[in-house]
Amino acid sequence: MSLAGPWPASGGLPEPTGVKRKEREQWLQVVVEEKLEVGAADLVAPVDVRIETFLSEHLAEVRGGKLVKFPKMLSLDRYGMARKLSLPRDSDTYTSPLIKSFRCHNGVLHNPVHDKRTTAGVFHVAEGGYPIADDKKAVPLAVFSKLLDAALTPKQADLELPFTMNDDSPQNAWVKVLLRPLVCPEVPGFASEKRMEVRFMAPGSMVANVDFVESVFGNAGEASFPENNAALDVEHWSGHTGCIILAPQLLFLLKRDVGLPHWDEATERQRCDGMAWKDAQEHYNDGSAFKICVRSSSGVFVTLIADNYFGYCKKEVKTQLSFACNLFGTEEEHAGGALAFASISWGSTFHEDHRVWRPNHHFEGRALAKPYVFSEALHLLQDEVCLCPEGYAVDLEFSDIIYVPEDAIASTATGRVSWKGGEVSLVPGFVYIHPSGYQFSLKKRLDKRNTARP
Repeated sequence: MSLAGPWPASGGLPEPTGVKRKEREQWLQVVVEEKLEVGAADLVAPVDVRIETFLSEHLAEVRGGKLVKFPKMLSLDRYGMARKLSLPRDSDTYTSPLIKSFRCHNGVLHNPVHDKRTTAGVFHVAEGGYPIADDKKAVPLAVFSKLLDAALTPKQADLELPFTMNDDSPQNAWVKVLLRPLVCPEVPGFASEKRMEVRFMAPGSMVANVDFVESVFGNAGEASFPENNAALDVEHWSGHTGCIILAPQLLFLLKRDVGLPHWDEATERQRCDGMAWKDAQEHYNDGSAFKICVRSSSGVFVTLIADNYFGYCKKEVKTQLSFACNLFGTEEEHAGGALAFASISWGSTFHEDHRVWRPNHHFEGRALAKPYVFSEALHLLQDEVCLCPEGYAVDLEFSDIIYVPEDAIASTATGRVSWKGGEVSLVPGFVYIHPSGYQFSLKKRLDKRNTARP
């Protein structure tokens, strides 16, 4: 087997089926040994590229163009590898400042140092993207960027792999696993099964957390293999990507060092949320555990967890799953407080009718109601848009917003939005606005036919 890669996920060995537990343990031992021999691979997984691209673009303004790159990590592509790595090869116990693990007759017992049941002050959300609820702590985007950099640079002791700690040459590494939680179950004859993708990353000493989450949500295999690339299976991918990074070292950062303002320079909300300091030695979130996320309508959700409490890991996967459900349109259990907008399916064609006429047309009649016209909209928008020669206008702040004339007709058959004297392409990702303010866009249909409709 070439160490240059790519190599089979199980080191060239077929995964055993229908075997006794002892034989599987022996097989896992061989797989883990070969994985450690190869070390962190240079293979680029598409899911990691999607996350890095989102972070680089979303944080571009506060990072000055500096790209986000994840460190090399051991990809745990078989269920059970994380459990095997969570204990030394020659011992039945592992102890660190964050966890105690014991080998038992029926498996492994993991005891994290923290076993919390409170959520007070835990939920932090980076500014940018969707609005932030009042019961969550709003964090400046530049602060999130610094927290991300700190999360990706843990101490070497945190990277210690329990499995090799007693070896002559112990190994330090990040570990990661791919999860594929179910967003929408299959409805025969109507909708295919839809799953999102979640990349879970942890420093090596916290590989027990990977063991826990894959025991709950399963292991989706080697993410760099084409068969595990969600983007190549558009029928079964919901289009949403999550990422969770464990980073307990964030508890020791100071508010001043991550860029939070002094109390005298802070806004009212920053003071209320504790996002300001009076004493230069104040720790971020007062040194208590927290989760901070950044997300947008693009469907990518990245969370840093400043703790190794197992409950936070499981609940964060469920939170990201809820986010995907709400964006995708399927109902989910904890939808209270969700930001929701009414929407109507127009089928394959959009055109002006009573749904976009003035509100008083019911009383005055269509003949008497004054119609909305494009020239009136341009007068109201003035220098906020750029009028194109083809007859439509583009928003100067948001280039994906297109203003079209009152007689515009959108058709999925032609892929165009046409009006007398002009037209523009009808493409996903853009919002088209009628002079009445009515918005329409191209969306994927929720059924097996995958027919696009405005």
